[in-house]
Amino acid sequence: MIIYSVRVSIQNEVLEDWKQWMKEVHIPDVMNTGIFSACQMSRLLEENDLDSTIFNMQYHCESMDAFNRYQESFAPQLQKDHTERYQGKYEASRSFYHLESNF
Repeated sequence: MIIYSVRVSIQNEVLEDWKQWMKEVHIPDVMNTGIFSACQMSRLLEENDLDSTIFNMQYHCESMDAFNRYQESFAPQLQKDHTERYQGKYEASRSFYHLESNF
């Protein structure tokens, strides 16, 4: 199992719009690719910046091959949609994890 983690710092001036768009449009679009089996959206509790809020989305997929299909076929357009809507209002970083075990 691969976990694709996307950390987004979103400016508070667009926070409510962003959360609604993520929940109603972006995350469903990502999930509708058929690549991921689950997604969790979390908000950082310890806020150090009064102007922005940090979120983390964790998408689960079966393999790196599946994730590579996502990167090639779907990610460019989905990331473009996000960038066009929130240009200059966010920072994002991405990382990947291999799930070793569940407890």
